[in-house]
Amino acid sequence: MGKNMFLLTLVLAGIVAASRAQGNSNHLSGQTSLYLKRAVSQPVDWYPWGPGAFQRAKQLNCPILLDVGAVWCPWCILMDRETYTNASAADYINRHFVAVKVDFDSAPELVAQLQRAQAVLNLPAGLPLTSFISPDGKLYFGAGYLPSERKADKPPFREVAEEALTRYADQGKLEKESFQLEIPK
Repeated sequence: MGKNMFLLTLVLAGIVAASRAQGNSNHLSGQTSLYLKRAVSQPVDWYPWGPGAFQRAKQLNCPILLDVGAVWCPWCILMDRETYTNASAADYINRHFVAVKVDFDSAPELVAQLQRAQAVLNLPAGLPLTSFISPDGKLYFGAGYLPSERKADKPPFREVAEEALTRYADQGKLEKESFQLEIPK
Protein backbone atom coordinates (compact mmCIF):
# COMPACT_ATOMS: atom_id res chain seq x y z
CA MET A 1 0.00 0.00 0.00
CA GLY A 2 2.79 2.46 0.93
CA LYS A 3 4.65 1.77 -2.32
CA ASN A 4 1.46 2.36 -4.36
CA MET A 5 0.78 5.65 -2.58
CA PHE A 6 4.35 6.74 -3.26
CA LEU A 7 3.99 5.93 -6.97
CA LEU A 8 0.61 7.69 -7.11
CA THR A 9 2.17 10.77 -5.50
CA LEU A 10 5.00 10.76 -8.04
CA VAL A 11 2.57 10.43 -10.96
CA LEU A 12 0.37 13.26 -9.65
CA ALA A 13 3.41 15.49 -9.08
CA GLY A 14 4.52 14.80 -12.65
CA ILE A 15 1.09 15.69 -14.01
CA VAL A 16 1.06 18.95 -12.05
CA ALA A 17 4.58 19.83 -13.22
CA ALA A 18 3.72 18.98 -16.83
CA SER A 19 0.57 21.07 -16.75
CA ARG A 20 2.56 24.05 -15.41
CA ALA A 21 5.16 23.55 -18.12
CA GLN A 22 2.43 23.45 -20.77
CA GLY A 23 1.30 26.91 -19.75
CA ASN A 24 -1.50 26.51 -17.27
CA SER A 25 -2.32 29.87 -15.82
CA ASN A 26 -0.98 31.44 -12.67
CA HIS A 27 -2.82 34.05 -10.58
CA LEU A 28 -3.07 36.43 -13.54
CA SER A 29 -5.96 34.69 -15.29
CA GLY A 30 -8.90 37.06 -15.61
CA GLN A 31 -6.73 40.19 -15.78
CA THR A 32 -7.63 42.65 -18.55
CA SER A 33 -4.19 44.17 -19.15
CA LEU A 34 -2.46 42.91 -22.30
CA TYR A 35 0.87 42.84 -20.48
CA LEU A 36 -0.55 40.65 -17.70
CA LYS A 37 -2.49 38.46 -20.13
CA ARG A 38 0.75 37.72 -21.97
CA ALA A 39 2.28 36.40 -18.72
CA VAL A 40 -0.57 34.04 -17.81
CA SER A 41 1.17 31.01 -19.30
CA GLN A 42 4.65 31.82 -18.00
CA PRO A 43 6.02 29.29 -15.51
CA VAL A 44 6.45 32.01 -12.88
CA ASP A 45 3.58 31.92 -10.39
CA TRP A 46 2.65 35.58 -10.92
CA TYR A 47 0.16 37.45 -8.76
CA PRO A 48 -1.41 40.77 -9.68
CA TRP A 49 -0.59 43.72 -7.39
CA GLY A 50 -2.94 43.46 -4.44
CA PRO A 51 -3.46 42.29 -0.87
CA GLY A 52 -3.33 38.59 -1.86
CA ALA A 53 0.33 38.85 -2.88
CA PHE A 54 1.33 40.61 0.32
CA GLN A 55 -0.62 38.13 2.47
CA ARG A 56 1.11 35.25 0.71
CA ALA A 57 4.53 36.84 1.23
CA LYS A 58 3.76 37.25 4.94
CA GLN A 59 2.63 33.62 5.20
CA LEU A 60 5.83 32.40 3.53
CA ASN A 61 8.07 35.05 5.15
CA CYS A 62 9.66 35.79 1.81
CA PRO A 63 10.16 38.91 -0.26
CA ILE A 64 8.11 40.01 -3.24
CA LEU A 65 9.69 40.15 -6.67
CA LEU A 66 7.84 42.86 -8.56
CA ASP A 67 8.07 43.18 -12.34
CA VAL A 68 6.69 46.34 -13.95
CA GLY A 69 6.60 46.34 -17.72
CA ALA A 70 4.62 47.22 -20.81
CA VAL A 71 3.65 45.50 -24.05
CA TRP A 72 5.40 48.24 -26.04
CA CYS A 73 8.70 47.97 -24.12
CA PRO A 74 11.30 45.89 -26.02
CA TRP A 75 13.43 45.31 -22.88
CA CYS A 76 10.35 44.07 -21.01
CA ILE A 77 9.55 41.65 -23.81
CA LEU A 78 13.16 40.46 -23.85
CA MET A 79 13.22 39.92 -20.07
CA ASP A 80 9.95 38.01 -20.23
CA ARG A 81 11.32 35.80 -23.01
CA GLU A 82 14.81 35.23 -21.59
CA THR A 83 14.19 35.18 -17.86
CA TYR A 84 10.56 34.65 -16.91
CA THR A 85 9.93 31.85 -19.40
CA ASN A 86 13.22 30.15 -18.44
CA ALA A 87 12.19 27.06 -16.43
CA SER A 88 15.21 27.22 -14.12
CA ALA A 89 14.73 30.93 -13.36
CA ALA A 90 10.98 30.44 -12.85
CA ASP A 91 11.57 27.56 -10.44
CA TYR A 92 14.02 29.69 -8.47
CA ILE A 93 11.55 32.60 -8.35
CA ASN A 94 8.68 30.35 -7.28
CA ARG A 95 10.77 28.86 -4.45
CA HIS A 96 12.15 32.12 -3.02
CA PHE A 97 9.72 34.93 -3.84
CA VAL A 98 6.11 35.86 -4.26
CA ALA A 99 6.14 37.16 -7.82
CA VAL A 100 3.97 40.16 -8.74
CA LYS A 101 3.50 41.57 -12.22
CA VAL A 102 2.25 45.10 -12.94
CA ASP A 103 1.36 46.75 -16.25
CA PHE A 104 3.04 50.16 -16.54
CA ASP A 105 0.11 51.58 -18.52
CA SER A 106 -2.62 50.25 -16.23
CA ALA A 107 -1.20 51.48 -12.90
CA PRO A 108 0.33 54.97 -13.37
CA GLU A 109 0.05 56.01 -9.70
CA LEU A 110 1.66 52.80 -8.46
CA VAL A 111 4.40 53.00 -11.09
CA ALA A 112 5.15 56.63 -10.17
CA GLN A 113 5.43 55.60 -6.49
CA LEU A 114 7.77 52.71 -7.38
CA GLN A 115 9.93 54.86 -9.64
CA ARG A 116 10.26 57.55 -6.93
CA ALA A 117 11.16 54.91 -4.35
CA GLN A 118 13.82 53.35 -6.56
CA ALA A 119 15.25 56.77 -7.39
CA VAL A 120 15.40 57.69 -3.67
CA LEU A 121 17.32 54.44 -3.06
CA ASN A 122 19.58 55.22 -6.05
CA LEU A 123 18.31 52.18 -7.98
CA PRO A 124 17.38 51.98 -11.68
CA ALA A 125 13.88 53.34 -12.24
CA GLY A 126 13.20 52.67 -15.94
CA LEU A 127 11.51 49.79 -17.71
CA PRO A 128 11.42 47.01 -17.00
CA LEU A 129 11.31 47.92 -13.36
CA THR A 130 12.43 45.02 -11.19
CA SER A 131 11.80 45.64 -7.49
CA PHE A 132 12.29 43.60 -4.35
CA ILE A 133 9.83 44.40 -1.58
CA SER A 134 9.40 43.07 1.95
CA PRO A 135 6.01 41.56 2.89
CA ASP A 136 5.22 44.74 4.84
CA GLY A 137 5.78 46.93 1.79
CA LYS A 138 9.36 48.15 2.09
CA LEU A 139 11.11 48.46 -1.25
CA TYR A 140 14.71 47.58 -0.45
CA PHE A 141 16.43 46.60 -3.71
CA GLY A 142 15.86 46.77 -7.44
CA ALA A 143 17.15 46.74 -10.96
CA GLY A 144 16.08 47.12 -14.56
CA TYR A 145 16.46 44.54 -17.30
CA LEU A 146 18.04 41.30 -16.03
CA PRO A 147 18.93 38.57 -18.53
CA SER A 148 18.91 34.91 -17.50
CA GLU A 149 22.67 34.80 -18.17
CA ARG A 150 25.33 37.52 -17.93
CA LYS A 151 25.39 39.85 -20.94
CA ALA A 152 28.25 42.37 -21.15
CA ASP A 153 27.74 44.62 -18.09
CA LYS A 154 24.30 43.20 -17.18
CA PRO A 155 24.35 40.79 -14.25
CA PRO A 156 22.19 37.69 -14.58
CA PHE A 157 18.80 37.58 -12.89
CA ARG A 158 19.88 34.84 -10.47
CA GLU A 159 22.84 36.86 -9.18
CA VAL A 160 20.65 39.91 -8.49
CA ALA A 161 17.92 37.76 -6.92
CA GLU A 162 20.48 36.13 -4.59
CA GLU A 163 21.68 39.59 -3.56
CA ALA A 164 18.05 40.55 -2.87
CA LEU A 165 17.63 37.48 -0.63
CA THR A 166 20.86 38.31 1.24
CA ARG A 167 19.64 41.87 1.82
CA TYR A 168 16.23 40.60 2.91
CA ALA A 169 17.88 38.37 5.53
CA ASP A 170 19.54 41.43 7.14
CA GLN A 171 16.36 42.91 8.63
CA GLY A 172 18.23 45.61 10.56
CA LYS A 173 19.82 46.97 7.41
CA LEU A 174 16.59 46.53 5.48
CA GLU A 175 14.80 48.78 8.00
CA LYS A 176 17.40 51.53 7.51
CA GLU A 177 17.84 51.24 3.74
CA SER A 178 14.34 50.87 2.36
CA PHE A 179 11.39 52.93 1.22
CA GLN A 180 7.93 52.27 2.66
CA LEU A 181 5.39 51.91 -0.14
CA GLU A 182 1.66 52.41 0.11
CA ILE A 183 0.44 48.83 -0.13
CA PRO A 184 -3.07 47.48 -0.67
CA LYS A 185 -4.95 46.39 2.43
